[in-house]
Amino acid sequence: MAESVKSAQRALRIIELLTVHGAMDFTEIGSRLDLPKSSAHYLLATMRDAGFLDLDDASRRYTVGPRLWEAGQAYIRDLDVARRAGPYLAAARDELGETAQLAVLDGLDNVYVGKAETEHALQLVSKIGSRLPAYATGLGKVLLAGLAPEEARQRLSEAELQRFTAHTITDADALLRELAAVRRRGYALDRGEYEIGIFCVAAPIRNAAGTVAAMSVSIPDVRVDQKGRRRAIDVVTSQAAALSAALQAQGASASRPAAAAARS
Repeated sequence: MAESVKSAQRALRIIELLTVHGAMDFTEIGSRLDLPKSSAHYLLATMRDAGFLDLDDASRRYTVGPRLWEAGQAYIRDLDVARRAGPYLAAARDELGETAQLAVLDGLDNVYVGKAETEHALQLVSKIGSRLPAYATGLGKVLLAGLAPEEARQRLSEAELQRFTAHTITDADALLRELAAVRRRGYALDRGEYEIGIFCVAAPIRNAAGTVAAMSVSIPDVRVDQKGRRRAIDVVTSQAAALSAALQAQGASASRPAAAAARS
């Protein structure tokens, strides 16, 4: 039983490694994860046969396989906020002419689960399924602010806050003060904290239980002035509020039949 659990843990670590870092060969995977060669051979072959990994015959490098893509699509399908968000992301994009994004929180990362792209050649590059450190992004700060303050403090106390630009907040106490400000005003700003030259505004998506996601618009600094920043805040907070209202109305509607059944 213990050996089966160890094998499962190793398989999950392989998936996580390739998801984050991309293609790797047998030696790289074994070295990064400190796997015995015999175990690595068995696991990689099994995962490839099951479709969870692909192996390029020319480069002999492994990548995540189609079964993981299917699992990701199932996650998006079953994540209600991602299914409902499309029209609201598109509306924000169309009003501002800039890329709109949707993310959820996973630990201390924000994970992109929805996107409406602009046609501008110069834009922030992101992909559904990719993740960024939450403390360094507008989306992430909104999601962290949606946690109970003590929960946010606990998560941050266990993390090393890496500096990405001169604007990254790397002091946990300063970040907690920033999260308190985000809660008060109802949106977060990112002024080049993860990537220089990008302005981002993000707002929370809430259902009856609280913050479940965040919506943002990212704009290159060269295309936005103070008036444009104010308009971006207005559009994003408005579309996020509209999506939140739709989710809450759906939840209230779903609860009424159950309540009626309980009374009968």
